[in-house]
Amino acid sequence: MRQMSPRPHSAIRPLMKFMAVSAAVTAALGICAGVALAAPAQPAVPAARAHAAVPVGAAVPADSLITATYPATGSTYLNALGSTVTLGPGTLSSTVDLSTSAVTATLTLPPATVSFKESGLIPVSAITEFIQDGTATGTANLSDNTVTATFRVTLKITSLNVAGLPVPVGSQCQTTAPATITVNSQPGFNLLSGGTLAGTYTIPQFSHCGLETFLIDLTVPGPGNTITFALGRATSS
Repeated sequence: MRQMSPRPHSAIRPLMKFMAVSAAVTAALGICAGVALAAPAQPAVPAARAHAAVPVGAAVPADSLITATYPATGSTYLNALGSTVTLGPGTLSSTVDLSTSAVTATLTLPPATVSFKESGLIPVSAITEFIQDGTATGTANLSDNTVTATFRVTLKITSLNVAGLPVPVGSQCQTTAPATITVNSQPGFNLLSGGTLAGTYTIPQFSHCGLETFLIDLTVPGPGNTITFALGRATSS
């Protein structure tokens, strides 16, 4: 591990806090998500301060960790179903470590409703949950304001209706493994007021869905799914 940077001179402390909050904004899911920013360029943080590492066993100073919470709304396009699902409103809590440029994030979302027509005729609806598995990790480049973050998200079906009739799926109907979702900030992102994060992902097979497991696996899993989040103005702490 590399040597931790000394405490920043008081003249640049406000700038570093601003840059850290900016990086945290762009870190987004989570979904589990994931940025070329169109905001005005900020003065670069000196490389020795932005990238110096912390020795093994050393404590990270409190003023090297900046945490912020952001309102998050979004949508995901499920390629196999040809259906767009509204996500949120939820929250994204993100922390940036000034000494290493590492980013961690947690995305919290309410259940979402998926609706589509099987074979173009039979209406199907399901209540789903996007459950983050562990903390999302990523990196922030403080000199050019770009961030990439990777989330691991389990998709869970809690209820299923076909042609208006409830179909039992049990209490553990979910993907056999978390989906890996990497998101990046998009052009036009504003460092303070937020913007768009986007990525793509593959949905794994499902299990523990009772008699419906086979049909769900024929219908839902596969690649080519997209996810987009809009982050609002951050509140730092």
